[in-house]
Amino acid sequence: MINYEHFILDNGLHLLVHEDHSSKMAVSNIIYKVGSRNEIAGKTGLAHYFEHLMFGGSKNVPSFDGALERVGGECNAFTNTDITNYFITLPATNIETAFWLESDRMLQLNLSKKTIETQRKVVIEEFKQRYLNQPYGDAMHLLRKLCYKSHPYQWPTIGAEIADIEGFTEKDIRSFYQQHYAPNNAILVVAGDVDSEDILEMAKKWFGPIPPSGKKAKTIPVECAQQAKRAQTHFADVPTDTLYKAYHVPGRLQEGYLECDLITDILGFGRSSLLEQKLVKNTDVFASCNAYVLGSIDPGLMIFTGKMEKGKTAEEAEKILDEVVQEFIETPISSETLEKVKNQAEAMKTYESIQLMNRAMNLAYYTQLGSPDLYQIEYDKKTKITADQITAAAKKFICEENASVLYYKSNNSESQA
Repeated sequence: MINYEHFILDNGLHLLVHEDHSSKMAVSNIIYKVGSRNEIAGKTGLAHYFEHLMFGGSKNVPSFDGALERVGGECNAFTNTDITNYFITLPATNIETAFWLESDRMLQLNLSKKTIETQRKVVIEEFKQRYLNQPYGDAMHLLRKLCYKSHPYQWPTIGAEIADIEGFTEKDIRSFYQQHYAPNNAILVVAGDVDSEDILEMAKKWFGPIPPSGKKAKTIPVECAQQAKRAQTHFADVPTDTLYKAYHVPGRLQEGYLECDLITDILGFGRSSLLEQKLVKNTDVFASCNAYVLGSIDPGLMIFTGKMEKGKTAEEAEKILDEVVQEFIETPISSETLEKVKNQAEAMKTYESIQLMNRAMNLAYYTQLGSPDLYQIEYDKKTKITADQITAAAKKFICEENASVLYYKSNNSESQA
């Protein structure tokens, strides 16, 4: 359990303080409850684009990084489907600098034409380098579009296509900022060698005067249940075939999610996993194979992915993958296997607790899910799941009518002939 104090300012900002006096450092972690799920078709990639804009300076801070470096701090950020997360590490004696920097860009970000165009070029170049010019780089674009027909999860965080980023208008950008970058859409966690009352006073001083957003959140489309298997074949200049097979699963807080998480732990986590042992070590088809769930707020995906050995096809790989997964479904899970994956979960939780930043991020993340206590509640619930519950979830969600398959094939594939 992570100790914390939880406050809510009059403008809706959630503030959590985690005191840890074992070092002289502090961290500031602020989550904005906005990700690619809050975008609409034709204007995709805005949430990620804003992650870049937020480092372009604000009214009183021309250089965010420069101001932070002068007090011995460092920072970074990430965006996913559901949130955008900004974090700072610095000496605890300089924690108020983090408040100054974060409050200034929340209230009065620099959205000059120069900044907008500079960051637009940066994001477009990132799109090209990471997703278009990398082998298999567009795989998740293709797979998401295959899996989702209504929900915004149908495009990755970077956006659906470069044309969307090129088309952002100043009105689009300012409207997005005014709606999502407001105190009532944010969670601030301060952790380290700090005092809760001091931090609360700083929060009131720097964030208290910022007005909440009065804009109503857009309704997010609901994805209809999939009724039949979907498949797509895509050829590209890649060394070997790769298989991507996805199944729709519950969202992070829904019944069945944790069981699905344990399914992929058993099948695909580590060198002793079933997929590694049966498909990689004991066949000449798979060069690698793993499984994971996307822990998204709305219903997400359980994904199996594997790269083929040269000359082997994604279609034959799917066949033997299905056989191994079906055998898993039909075979009772041993107590040893169940204990092993739960021990792995405990080890991961223990490892996460070592780093101050991880504790701050977890407090922020679970608060935006509903309560910081969900971190412990979720773990306790996961440790009580039985083998029968895991098998029942596997039978429910791992079925062909719920599957979407991307055969990502090499142009040199023999099957193209």
